[in-house]
Amino acid sequence: MIDRTTPTPFAADLYALATEIADGELAPRASDFEERAEFPREVLRTLGKAGLLSLPYPEEFGGGGQPYEVYLQVLEILASRWLCVAESVNVHTLVCHGIAKFGSRQQQEQHLPRLLGGEVLGANCISEAHAGSDAAAMSVRARRDGESYVVSGTKAWVTHAGVADHYVVYCRTGASGVRGISAFLVDADSEGLLPQRPEKKLGVSSSPTAQVVFDDVRVPADRMIGREGRAFLVAMDAMDSGRLAIGACAVGLAQAALDHAVTYAKGREQFGQRIIDFQGLGFLLADLATSVSAARALVLSAARLRDRGKPFGVEAAKAKLFATDMAMRVTTEAVQVLGGYGYTTDHPVERWMREAKLLQIVEGTNQIQRLVISRAL
Repeated sequence: MIDRTTPTPFAADLYALATEIADGELAPRASDFEERAEFPREVLRTLGKAGLLSLPYPEEFGGGGQPYEVYLQVLEILASRWLCVAESVNVHTLVCHGIAKFGSRQQQEQHLPRLLGGEVLGANCISEAHAGSDAAAMSVRARRDGESYVVSGTKAWVTHAGVADHYVVYCRTGASGVRGISAFLVDADSEGLLPQRPEKKLGVSSSPTAQVVFDDVRVPADRMIGREGRAFLVAMDAMDSGRLAIGACAVGLAQAALDHAVTYAKGREQFGQRIIDFQGLGFLLADLATSVSAARALVLSAARLRDRGKPFGVEAAKAKLFATDMAMRVTTEAVQVLGGYGYTTDHPVERWMREAKLLQIVEGTNQIQRLVISRAL
C-alpha cells in the first residue's frame, strides 16, 4: 500500500477516484486496445467529466485548482494501469499549459473550459524530422498575410495526430534561432492540415504518433499564444512540467511491474519453496522496491519546488532521468523474474518493458537530461 502525500483536503478523494476509474475503465481495456492499436478517446472523455484532466489549472476556467504534487500522483495511478492514457493526459495538460500561462484572456475564456473538461483533445507540434532535441532548429514557417498567418511545413512525432481537435503548433515567424519561434492554436479541421499515417512503434501502440503536414494552413492572428517570436520560452516552460509528468508515469509503470513480479514470486514454488524466499531473488526485489520509492520521492520533491514558485527545471531533469532509467530496469527485471512466462503476452510485464523504453526518449531524451544537469553543475 502506497502512503501518498495529501497536501490538499481533496487529495485523498482524488486518489481514490483515480484508482476507481483506473481499475474499472483502464486496466480491463489496456491489452486489447494496445493489440488493436486503437486510441481510447472515450476514456479521455470520462477522465474529463471526472475532473482529472484539469487538476493543476485555475478553478475559474473549470480547473481543479490542485498543486502539481497532487496531479502527478493521480498521473502515477493512471500510468500503473495503462501508460497510453497517462501519457495522453500529460500531452493534453501541456497543451492547456501554454494557453493558461501565456495565452490571452480571450483565449483562456474561449478554449480552456472545453479543453479542461475533456470535450476537445489537444496535441503539441514541436519536433521535426531534423529538429528533435534541437527544437531551436525547427524550420516549419508561418508568414503573415493580412489578419492571418499561413503555416507551411511538416511536424514529426506528434502524439494525438489525427485524433486531436486542436494542435499547438510551434513554427518560425522570424530569423533563425530561439527568438524567431511563435506558437499558434490551430483547429484540426483547418484546410491543409494533413495528419499522416501513424508510426509503427515498439510500444504504446494505442496512442497515435505521426507526422502532420501543414500545406499553407491559414490561422487567424489572434490564435497566436504569447508574444511573436517568444514561443521557445513557452515550449521550454511546458517541457519542464512535462518532464515531471513523465517521471510520474515512469514511477507508475515501474510500480505495476514490481507488484506483478512480487505477486508471481510469492505464488511460484521451486525446489520446495516460494521463489521470493531465495535470497538472490528476494534481494533483487528489495532493490527494485527501493528504486521505485526513491524515484517517487525525487519526482514529488521537484513538484513541490514548482508548487512554491521556485526554479525546478534542473530538478525536473534529474527526476525524469532517474525515474525513467529506473522504470526500464524494473520492467526488464520483472520479465526476468517471470522467466519464460515474462516473455509471453499472457503477462503484461513484456508490454510494460516495451513501454518503459518510450519514457527514456520523450520530453527530451535522457542524454539531453544529463546535458541539462551537467550544465547546471
